[in-house]
Amino acid sequence: MSAEEKLLRISQGWLGEGPVDLIQLCLFDWAACALAGKDEPVAQILARQSGIEGNASVVGGGKTSAADAALINGSTGHALDYDDTHFDHLGHTSAVIMPAVLALAEDQSITSTAQILEAALVGSEAAVRIGLWLGRDHYQVGFHQTATSGAIGAVVAGARLLQLNETQTRHAIGLVATGASGLKGQFGTMGKPLNAGLAARSGVESTLWAQAGLTADANGVTQFGATHHGQSNECAWSEDAPWKIARISHKFHACCHGLHAMLEALREINGPVVELNVQTHPRWMTVCNNPSPATGLECKFSYAMTAAMTVSGVDTAVIASFSDSTATDAKLIAVRDTVKVTPDETLSEMQSRVDVTYADETTATFFHDLSAPLDMKTRETRVRAKADALIGGQAAALWDAIQSEDISPIMDVLRG
Repeated sequence: MSAEEKLLRISQGWLGEGPVDLIQLCLFDWAACALAGKDEPVAQILARQSGIEGNASVVGGGKTSAADAALINGSTGHALDYDDTHFDHLGHTSAVIMPAVLALAEDQSITSTAQILEAALVGSEAAVRIGLWLGRDHYQVGFHQTATSGAIGAVVAGARLLQLNETQTRHAIGLVATGASGLKGQFGTMGKPLNAGLAARSGVESTLWAQAGLTADANGVTQFGATHHGQSNECAWSEDAPWKIARISHKFHACCHGLHAMLEALREINGPVVELNVQTHPRWMTVCNNPSPATGLECKFSYAMTAAMTVSGVDTAVIASFSDSTATDAKLIAVRDTVKVTPDETLSEMQSRVDVTYADETTATFFHDLSAPLDMKTRETRVRAKADALIGGQAAALWDAIQSEDISPIMDVLRG
């Protein structure tokens, strides 16, 4: 069965009932990140460029077309690089799926929160499975799977939300395949969050185009994989673990998720440090191993700098910690230059080991695995604490709004 057939089955409910409570928490987390990121330059620039009137809300205020809202809000929610990640997908699912679904819902006057969460769930699952199907070669050669797999997931979510028929859904999937794009080379620039916004917009546009009758080749995703270094991994369609989205990982540090296993391990340090040797999966060496970041954005992709920040008492959970002044701080640079980063193929992409030499010449080794089970209650507690730190009093209002049966309260909070 082709990738297109599998995506069609997902959109039509192949997997049955899924973890809606988890997707609800993902919506809350994404919305908090978007509200915290609404004043970032990428968000402000894109918002100023949109002069189109429409029904879809823009985070921070105003309304525009569904496509522009998806672009702006997708970029805004990913601007701080603090939204959730899925390591099977190797990208950020909610950054693309949530703004696409919300924009389509408002555009089409769909108000049911349950219906929106259901669409977000199947779209997120589709994004993860397409990410697995494309495989690591697609990512390693330079494609940003948040943008590529994410766009395909967004159109599956859109098809489910708008209840497109089978023919329309096939065309929507084909259309989004020809529009999916995004490069890892944008990491550390405003182009990275823009990738998420472009994917959300592509998902929205392809859904609406197909609904209106625009057609596409039925093998678009298969062709995309063949031309974009896809591996066609059939394990992506396994039914052993019905909902792969259940393995999603929320961020508790305001930087690239490839750094988080190390940062969690460093929480165990209990004294002055003179040397750190960080071991990580080789794949991250080309993603977040910037040895000498020059800007706050670049610090978010640096093992050495984030390790230096942590052992120097700079809180990596705080957005403001990733500033240009941090990048040029002489004391932090001195510590940064003592950090060694080495690849270790025995580690998974979600693991890190850190060898520490303390000032008294004693040594210790710390290890963390992000795939270790995190129960729903603990996850909710940490995500809500993160939201409180990000948006203060708005967090409680947002949490209450997420519980509503109608999306109007959610959109009210997002517009501010």
